[in-house]
Amino acid sequence: MDATKENNVPERVEGAAEDGAVEAAGLRDALLRLRRATGLQVAFGGLLHDGSAMRIAELTGAVTPALRGLAISTGSGLGGKCLALSRPCAVTDYPSARHITHEYDGPVSAEGLRSVIAVPLVVRRKVRGVLYGALRDALPIGERVFDAAVAAARDVEQALAVHDEVRRLVAEREEMRQAYGELRELAPRVTDPEVRERLWAVCGRLETASGTDVSGSAPEVTLTPRETDVLAAVASGATNAAVAERLGLRPETVKGYLRSAMRKLGAHTRLEAVVAARRAGALI
Repeated sequence: MDATKENNVPERVEGAAEDGAVEAAGLRDALLRLRRATGLQVAFGGLLHDGSAMRIAELTGAVTPALRGLAISTGSGLGGKCLALSRPCAVTDYPSARHITHEYDGPVSAEGLRSVIAVPLVVRRKVRGVLYGALRDALPIGERVFDAAVAAARDVEQALAVHDEVRRLVAEREEMRQAYGELRELAPRVTDPEVRERLWAVCGRLETASGTDVSGSAPEVTLTPRETDVLAAVASGATNAAVAERLGLRPETVKGYLRSAMRKLGAHTRLEAVVAARRAGALI
């Protein structure tokens, strides 16, 4: 096996695990907020990964393990219908509902769920998962609960979109860094002086383009513990209000920590700050 490829495998696995942990944390926070805001007895959900069936991975309020890990196929049950239609779906009494299939009646019955709402998580027109809320009584899902469930889903969608963008920016920077390294390795070997000078000039442009460091050396940045906490929460896609709630701070205080961190990192946006902090080793 090629040594370079072999050495890259653990890095890819570790990166995927980190991505999954961040996504799970965002979903878990949204489910907890949904229950607190609505009085729903159970909230749960899951994300689609690599085109595979969605699995229920996060639950709050459950009293049995019946739903955990349950694979939801598109078109099957309430969640599968939600996935297929890409819109919220609800039933007042799950066991007797006529407009859904009933492959999952066993786990649903084991948890004692009756009234259930399912809301799709859609990012850039692509369904990425489903968020559920449920009661153990056969009661209609009111407008207030419906709106709260949709709002919770929007929070998760925002977190996923931010996380996707961070990954894209990190990948682009890594690709630029690799191209820079190849050019620096190639330039001394070029015998034509004019071509060699042009290659060195391109290297210089890459080094200074948009203030991006492609040389491989990370700038030294010292963030306070609170600045690091705020950036870590932002990296998960949390809004300022959600960060404030998570850390027990006021929203204005969160904005202050974020501005301070961005100034230290030379960043102009939240995403740039997260990428720069990770590049500098100040944020895992």
